[in-house]
Amino acid sequence: MHELIYLVPILPLIGFIILGLFGKKIKNESLIGGIAGTTVGISFIITALIFFGMLSNPSEYPHTVKLFTWISVGNFVIDWAYQVDQLSITFSLFVTGVGFLIHIYSIGYMHGDRSFYRFFSYLNLFIFMMLTLVLADNYLLTFLGWEGVGLASYLLIGFWYDSKFPGVRITWTGDAGMKAFIVNRIGDFGFLIAMFLILFTFNTLNYNEVFDIANANYVEYMNAGIITAITLMIFLGCTGKSAQLPLAVWLPDAMAGPTSVSALIHAATMVTAGVFLVARNSVLFSLSEVTMSVVVVIGALTAILAASIGLVQNDIKKVLAYSTVSQLGFMFVALGVGAYYIAIFHVITHAFFKGLLFLGSGSVIHGMHGEQDIKRMGGLKKYMPTTAKTFFIGTMAISGIPFLSGFMSKDEILWYAWSSPHGGGWLVWGTLAVAAMFTAFYMFRLYYLTFEGKERFDVNHVHPHESPKTVTFALMALAILSIIGGLLNIPPALVPFLHSDPLLKSWLKPIFADANSIMGAGAHHGIEVMMYVLMLIATAIALFMWSLAKKWYSEPSWEVPRKLTASYNGIYKALWNKYWLDEIYYATIIDPINKLSTSFLWKFTDISVIDGIVNGSAKTVALIGNRIKLMQTGIVQNYAVVMLAGIVAILAWVMFL
Repeated sequence: MHELIYLVPILPLIGFIILGLFGKKIKNESLIGGIAGTTVGISFIITALIFFGMLSNPSEYPHTVKLFTWISVGNFVIDWAYQVDQLSITFSLFVTGVGFLIHIYSIGYMHGDRSFYRFFSYLNLFIFMMLTLVLADNYLLTFLGWEGVGLASYLLIGFWYDSKFPGVRITWTGDAGMKAFIVNRIGDFGFLIAMFLILFTFNTLNYNEVFDIANANYVEYMNAGIITAITLMIFLGCTGKSAQLPLAVWLPDAMAGPTSVSALIHAATMVTAGVFLVARNSVLFSLSEVTMSVVVVIGALTAILAASIGLVQNDIKKVLAYSTVSQLGFMFVALGVGAYYIAIFHVITHAFFKGLLFLGSGSVIHGMHGEQDIKRMGGLKKYMPTTAKTFFIGTMAISGIPFLSGFMSKDEILWYAWSSPHGGGWLVWGTLAVAAMFTAFYMFRLYYLTFEGKERFDVNHVHPHESPKTVTFALMALAILSIIGGLLNIPPALVPFLHSDPLLKSWLKPIFADANSIMGAGAHHGIEVMMYVLMLIATAIALFMWSLAKKWYSEPSWEVPRKLTASYNGIYKALWNKYWLDEIYYATIIDPINKLSTSFLWKFTDISVIDGIVNGSAKTVALIGNRIKLMQTGIVQNYAVVMLAGIVAILAWVMFL
């Protein structure tokens, strides 16, 4: 069955081509949405069939399915080939599965948009590129998908390019798309450098060949400078795509796009590409303690800083955006301490509950006729009961309320952050625990300000309503997955009577076996009393923050939050201004470059020196050509004389020299 893997990415590509070429002529929205959704739905079915086939014979994998030779230069050969293994199929399942639900949701959400066909063609393009990224059997093909999702993200973020969007030096949604594109290019440069270093070191860009060489010579490569350089450059690429510090500034502004875009790209798929890339290169990362420590530090700092910013946001989508940045920090901490499969587990559960929350926010915005300020909402539960119920489930899941999916994965990350001998400890655990505390508070704050209490909008002019069935169907499906998704990897502390590995750990074990072998005690075994202590602490924190948010924001006057804001105005300003990260970038990088580009020195260098060299070279060639052409007289006798002189000169050279 795995031979059909090529159909999984190709079907969305076909949908993109059909809609891109003929979508404008198709006037039926249902047909357009049907074409786009069907291609992704069939891809999901094929992926699921391959998955079930792998369950029966897991030892036969990985398999490589080659389509054609892409590049062949001497001994350097790159195939357009897809790798079928546990990691690629896991990502393909939720890319196509969640992607299909978001396509269905978008049919109702984008109803009436003047560029309906263009939106769905972009969605199909994104799915194709994301699947190419996760299925590739070599770095170069992954890089193609990596750049492709960046392009598709730019197109989707700036889809409403002529709409206003408030931001730091940003006026239009097109500006937000450009910001995301440029910031990601910085990270992509790191990935590009990493590929050059990999080719120089291993003489190949094929994943399996690189990992076999690294694993066979791990003693030589352990903590080697070249491996550290490679992994740091790969991680730089991941900080861009997965919005980690210092390249996290693009994702909140990416909320300028349609909400279904936010759900697909910035909750379930694209932003997890960095997590996938580190997991795919777990063998290389496990060889560098320096890089693993950097991953832990960056992940932990990103988690707590983004979570703290989320405490004061009032835009419903921006709250979720900073939550996404924070949750990605949790995933990278898990990767950095060697708990690779736990990071993937959180990727999956996050796709469920964050996809649900983003789609729920879109439903609210749709029902409120474009309003996104949660302080102007309230009491929506009675107008949008399905949206409210499903959003509440997503809120509980992300907050870590037992025994929903988020609780299962986040509790495991906290445990490994405490117990792992590879970068874990009380400081890492404490940082993530505080971030989890902030998460629970601002998510329940978001819920109560949006759905509970009295209406804070003009009921005479604003008439909230429940979203279409295509929207609520996706919400209910993701709500169910947010409830039961944690069963994929139940923490051992909850089932101490089971002596086998959890399902997901067992499934992914072949992928991370070499990395764990290199790291030695890469995974913690056994059940300790401390597991239960930390689990109880995390649960108590989540429940306390729930009750606190409910108490504070059920009051019409919000008396306590207002007093805290007044008492700690400096901290509030820092959080409200997002620690001035954008302003720091403008002050230290963007503005100086702009000023330099208009300075006399730069103009002199650009016009007189650089242009002078280029234009001077052209003029010199033209002058020489004008002189040489004088030899072309058109008189045959002159040409004969020149030929005779040449023959005599050659004979003289041969005879006398």
